[in-house]
Amino acid sequence: MPTTNEKVQQTPPPPVSLMQAFLFWLKMGLVSFGGPAGQIAIMHQELVEKRRWISEKRFLHALNYCMLLPGPEAQQLATYLGWLMHRTWGGIIAGALFVLPSLIVLILLSWGYLRFGHKPEVAAMLYGIKPAVTAIVLFAAYRIGSRALKNWLLWALAAASFVAIFALHTPFPLIVSSAAIIGAIGGKFMPHYFAVGGGHGAAKQSYGAALIDDHTPIPEHAKFCWAQLVKIAVAGVLLWGTVMGFLCSQYGWHGTLTQMAWFFSKAALLTFGGAYAVLPYVYQGAVEHFHWLGAAQMMDGLALGETTPGPLIMVVTFVGFVGGWQSLPVGSAAALMAGTSAALVVTYFTFLPSFLFILAGAPLVESTHGNLKFTAPLSAITAAVVGVILNLAVFFAQHLFFPQGYAGQFDVIAAVISAGALLALVRYKVGIIPLIAVCGAIGLLCFFLKI
Repeated sequence: MPTTNEKVQQTPPPPVSLMQAFLFWLKMGLVSFGGPAGQIAIMHQELVEKRRWISEKRFLHALNYCMLLPGPEAQQLATYLGWLMHRTWGGIIAGALFVLPSLIVLILLSWGYLRFGHKPEVAAMLYGIKPAVTAIVLFAAYRIGSRALKNWLLWALAAASFVAIFALHTPFPLIVSSAAIIGAIGGKFMPHYFAVGGGHGAAKQSYGAALIDDHTPIPEHAKFCWAQLVKIAVAGVLLWGTVMGFLCSQYGWHGTLTQMAWFFSKAALLTFGGAYAVLPYVYQGAVEHFHWLGAAQMMDGLALGETTPGPLIMVVTFVGFVGGWQSLPVGSAAALMAGTSAALVVTYFTFLPSFLFILAGAPLVESTHGNLKFTAPLSAITAAVVGVILNLAVFFAQHLFFPQGYAGQFDVIAAVISAGALLALVRYKVGIIPLIAVCGAIGLLCFFLKI
């Protein structure tokens, strides 16, 4: 005879109000540390296992779609699930609250960095954190590579990608598009070489009856409709074009805010493979082309981004704030306003496509419930991304270990900190936040000991 608990598990939970969902997504935005893997794990634990708002199969089906899109997959998954439960406003609330706490925290941290970053104690702490950032980026290349590079052809693609961006300075968009073409062709003629990437496997466990279960009928709003698709497309063009038009009319096409809006609109469409993959493109544009910030500041921003909740791609908020701030005299109230405005503009144009991809494409995905057949191009892109991320780690190491160039002195302490951080990540599975805290403390210790 089934127990009381088993009877409860066979009964779906009660309907969830929009206010309950609002509070849940706000909580998620405050505790979503650990990068996309950690954020997706938290959502699975809360929504599938604990609350049973959605079944395992439907959760993974949504995740597989988000994995194929450019942009932060964890934030897109939150948008998708919010939309599935509470229509368009549910998706907007879920996606916005997933990044809002991080936006506020990063604006505050960026202000503190520019006001007090020159102080010896702060500089010392950042001195210890930067080698950790180099190790984190190298670990990201290792982690993605160990999962994605399953044969010699994908290894060769990763190596070619590294050479293209490191030695030939090939633009990141060209690398991604070339990899996608190679994957599409290879998937047709050599499918066994490219059938190793893309998404997550099938559901293997049931946690009881869910509010949106495997066989729950598709909600009316989730059914694909051409009129709805056109409406969302028009809304997206207006949301993008109105703000871009305002910036262009106020500051001109070559104004800092206008160029930031245009640049990060393009960056938002290139974030295949996660934030680490698009960082080289952001670096190429923000540091080398537009000179919105320096190389050292970019590393500091990545360190700050690692310590905040939300998607790591939120580091673009720091890039925007610093770029806006430095367009006016440091310390003035106008500089703070410029920095905040730039941070908001950059964040808006980075995340707008993510909302549009979900609100426009999710109804089609829900209606078909078929397997997505894009694994070959995605596998090729992921392999190329490994080479791009490795290039970013090498770039950081160059500037960190040889601050005066190869002819200058080698920074032994920075190299030791970085090696220790990499060992802690690979061998002992240390979390990002504790690692950054310890390395920052080591930097302070070196300062006080005059090492």
